[in-house]
Amino acid sequence: MPEPSEPAYDPLEPGKGEAIAPTGQGGPMDLALDEAESLEKPLGDAPTGPQERARSLWSDAWHQLRRNPVFIISSLMILFLVIIAIWPQLIAGGDPLQCDLSKSQQGSSPGHPFGYDTQGCDVYTRTVYGARASITVGVCATLGATLLGAVLGGLAGFFGGWGDSLLSRVADIFFGIPVVLGGLVFLSVVTSTTVWPVVGFIVLLGWPQIARIGRGSVITAKQNDYVQAARALGAGNGRMLLRHVAPNAIAPVIVVATIALGTYIALEATLSFLGVGLRPPTVSWGIDISNAASQIRNAPHMLLWPAGALSLTVLAFIMLGDAARDALDPKLR
Repeated sequence: MPEPSEPAYDPLEPGKGEAIAPTGQGGPMDLALDEAESLEKPLGDAPTGPQERARSLWSDAWHQLRRNPVFIISSLMILFLVIIAIWPQLIAGGDPLQCDLSKSQQGSSPGHPFGYDTQGCDVYTRTVYGARASITVGVCATLGATLLGAVLGGLAGFFGGWGDSLLSRVADIFFGIPVVLGGLVFLSVVTSTTVWPVVGFIVLLGWPQIARIGRGSVITAKQNDYVQAARALGAGNGRMLLRHVAPNAIAPVIVVATIALGTYIALEATLSFLGVGLRPPTVSWGIDISNAASQIRNAPHMLLWPAGALSLTVLAFIMLGDAARDALDPKLR
């Protein structure tokens, strides 16, 4: 009588030997690293079906933002401001530098709803064109400060040691410099009429705040279980920093940078108001507010419109930052 044949080997059945890595994947070490990486994915909302996957942090944040009226309103306001900053001629057909002294300080008239300033320039046209300089300064300064601060702060928080201590002491020095006083000293010796000296000054004093936020976020992220598991399985510093730590530490930096963008726009207007920021012939809300301050009793419309546009722009970015903070921080839900 023939003996029964031995059952086929099943790699998934416990006690039958070691499982062989599927074709196209690495060895056991790579599989273990992939399992460690899967630990860092937030659970999000519970799946409602067998095929539905849990949302990640970013998809869950986008799910929350789409239902937040503050985010929708602020996004529409910022979109409108960006469009008129790129193409101001869409809603203003005049020349902001074309003035007529015979119309100095006159009120609104057909075709000129905001009236005229002291030089006889159309306030409406200058208000629309002033968005370009202010938003350019805010966006460029935010990108520069965020990039510099996030890189330096992230490296210092991840590696620690003397580099971390040195960065902290340098940041403390910059925190001790009054922003307005520093701008008066730094920009008073600059003769350029472009936006780049103002952008450079804001980046110089703005990166320590981003660096401190990024450093603290990286220190918190690198202590999580998935990072420790990847380290124990032999992952290098570059892999852990780029694939595990940075994606989970960038959210606070984005929130702070969004709010800081509005602050930088207000700082540019303040420096321009004091005469050391943007200078003519550049069209800026800060310059127009400075020119209208002495005539507020005789022609309040000269101050009302550029100041209102500046306030709405700063408010829109602060609202956007608050909405992003609420969506990216699960503790606030």
